[in-house]
Amino acid sequence: MAARAIHHLDLWVDDYATAGDEWAWLLGHLDWEADLSWESGRSWAHPDGTYLFMESSTDQEGAHDRMRAGVNHIAFTVESRDVLDRMRGESSGHGWRELFADRYPHAGGDEHTALYLESSEAFEVEIVVEP
Repeated sequence: MAARAIHHLDLWVDDYATAGDEWAWLLGHLDWEADLSWESGRSWAHPDGTYLFMESSTDQEGAHDRMRAGVNHIAFTVESRDVLDRMRGESSGHGWRELFADRYPHAGGDEHTALYLESSEAFEVEIVVEP
């Protein structure tokens, strides 16, 4: 197995209950498995060993704004256009809003097949079909 590029991600959210449900749906489609859970957070693990923590922290200051300096979005991969289409069809029922819907699935260019989603707290996720 090749070394993973990222060890883990740590997301801080304002509304853990809502965000947790949104991300659980998304990560479940991407083969991440629920790992740990505690009062103000939870984690998921990917088969490659990467993990993601999500929590509401008392150390937070201000709301998330991807348009400010910092991380703009996270891009994940899926194995097929069928999976991408299925996620697109289900996403709004799980709290996600589609971005660039008028240009789906090539908003990133003719050779790039992807779905762009935004969570209720304005986290942007790009889901890319790996060729």
